Amino acid sequence: MLRKTLFMLAFAVLFSIVVYNPSATSEPGANPKDPAHEDLSRVEYPSLAKIRWHAHFVKPNETLESLFGDDWVVVARFNRIDRRHVYPGMTIKVPDDIVAAREYTPMPAEYPEAKRHEKYILIDMTEQWMGAYQYGKLKFSAPAATGAPGHETPVGIFRIDARDQTHSSSLYKTEDQSDQYPMDNAMRFHVGEDNVSYWIHARDLPGKPASHGCVGLYDEGMQNRVYGVPEKPVLLESEKFYAWAVGEDDFEDDPGYLEEIEDAPVVEVRGTNPNYRN
Repeated sequence: MLRKTLFMLAFAVLFSIVVYNPSATSEPGANPKDPAHEDLSRVEYPSLAKIRWHAHFVKPNETLESLFGDDWVVVARFNRIDRRHVYPGMTIKVPDDIVAAREYTPMPAEYPEAKRHEKYILIDMTEQWMGAYQYGKLKFSAPAATGAPGHETPVGIFRIDARDQTHSSSLYKTEDQSDQYPMDNAMRFHVGEDNVSYWIHARDLPGKPASHGCVGLYDEGMQNRVYGVPEKPVLLESEKFYAWAVGEDDFEDDPGYLEEIEDAPVVEVRGTNPNYRN
């Protein structure tokens, strides 16, 4: 009897170690102690408060294309991220209704402040999004990456005063330090008192404010040229905004280098960087 009791006690101890102190969970999640494993489900955008979505932990060998097929663009835009920055170990938001999310934009369909302007650009830092308005009506919009904490994009009313299709940063280099950081399709909208210029331009979109104050838009063509991926560029919003705002339809032939221009669209930057849930 004593031997049986001791056996049962030992089994109970072993069972409690195995069952009640597991080394892994059935539902994977980003490790909060590893900042490299970005958790985009923590980023709060006001426009998503009434949209149902769920968090998805990206597993090895998973890509936006393998997960969502042709709707990968929808999920990329929903997360304000490009394909190059989606990797195993991070967590992304996935809209429950993919079909409805195809029409998603946090920008208002009409913006009264833009009604008297033929072309008006509204940048919402809280939503990390940018809209193109014609006489107050939204023509198109796209995700944007504004300044990271400590390098916030200046807020206010500005106007584009220069364009440069092949601009590159004089201060910052690419990740491998091999070249100056490319800023294709650049439109300058502000020069600060410290003589630092702020541009809207092509850049990487990692799903959060990430720049040194400029406003970045999708441009997988630039990423293909600089990094070799993606193989087939799809997201080209910086080209679209550039052509609409300062293209040759409204201005003289584009020389392809820095050129100051007049009577270009107004740029309004509003809001603050988004909050992060703990």
